[in-house]
Amino acid sequence: MALEQLPASEFDSAELDDSLMRAAGSPPDGMVQLLTPDGERTGHELYGRYAEDVDGDALRSFYRDMFLIRRFDTEATALQRQGELVMWVPLTGQEGAQIGSGRALAPQDYVFPTYREHGVALTRGLELSHLLRRFRGISHGGWDPREANFHLYTLVLAAQVPHAVGYAMGMARDQRLDPSQPAGATVAYFGDGASSEGDVHESMVFAASYDAPVVFFCQNNHWAISVPTEVQSRIPLANRAQGYGFPGIRVDGNDVLAVHAVTRWALEHARAGKGPVLIEAFTYRMSAHTTADDPTKYRVSADEEAWIGRDPLSRLEKHLRATGAADDAFFASLAAEGDELAAKLRADVQAMEPPTFEESFAGVYAGPHALISEERAFHRSYEAGFADTEHITEDNAKEAGA
Repeated sequence: MALEQLPASEFDSAELDDSLMRAAGSPPDGMVQLLTPDGERTGHELYGRYAEDVDGDALRSFYRDMFLIRRFDTEATALQRQGELVMWVPLTGQEGAQIGSGRALAPQDYVFPTYREHGVALTRGLELSHLLRRFRGISHGGWDPREANFHLYTLVLAAQVPHAVGYAMGMARDQRLDPSQPAGATVAYFGDGASSEGDVHESMVFAASYDAPVVFFCQNNHWAISVPTEVQSRIPLANRAQGYGFPGIRVDGNDVLAVHAVTRWALEHARAGKGPVLIEAFTYRMSAHTTADDPTKYRVSADEEAWIGRDPLSRLEKHLRATGAADDAFFASLAAEGDELAAKLRADVQAMEPPTFEESFAGVYAGPHALISEERAFHRSYEAGFADTEHITEDNAKEAGA
């Protein structure tokens, strides 16, 4: 049921703020915004300076990343519908949160994603087709996390969050032992639904206790599959940070500039040894939770239509056009580039082959393992017990001819 359909008495002030934002397009008090839905650039007392060096060139590159990852998402969805992928997890509507935060990362920082951070993967330089290997059903991973400091996708809800804290604690220890190396931080991405998991609570306790250099980045897209945010929390999710003793920031997740600025501040804070930060990127999932989901069963079209006007791409496009930072030729060239990306992606996916027998067993552990060797031997023996089907087929054909 949509928030507007329920009486105001059933919600606290935070939820009413969300309702007002949906109705009027303005951010609730305390939410950081540097680019309005109309494309007007504004300031902020604290975080504004972290966006001062973001000029027209940088904003065009932000737009390019958001445009291409949306085109990638559209093509991946089509590939799943056509039977080329087992499942797909769309991100449409969350491009601003992902590109804005991803572009704030330094090379030494390490990302722990869920299964939807395709935009962050793009900013880390991953080959996008590699993201589809798992969804093609041919790999448990798809890439080497060490190559771009971007961990494998985590399908178990919130399981990546304690990993991010532990890794951050290790990074802090290594930096203390060798101060010559650049200080780094981890970023743990998760959704509003995962924020209700115990893993997130325990991770924040540990991070606060040990001042771990980790940024908890929650993309509040309003729906934990079919459960709305107001059922999950009576307060803005960013306010939870107060209970653990570290900063919490609520940012307009459809404002790529504001997300970028806030994440830069948070990473600077964490790398300086000041402890963790929680960012709540207030956004909206415009598409289904996955291609196995039907959002029309629990969402009303009025909510979706209200959020269209705050689309992260159209917002930045308005600004680029109004300031003369981009023209029709720029957007036309991007459209062509997007089509090329989609064509290459489709060709790459259709060329993917399942692993061989030996590859399936070899990829379980990093080195030899007695149990795996035993299982491999059993499977070989099992396969050897079958008759030669090719020979049988030939004999049957001869008998039929006789």
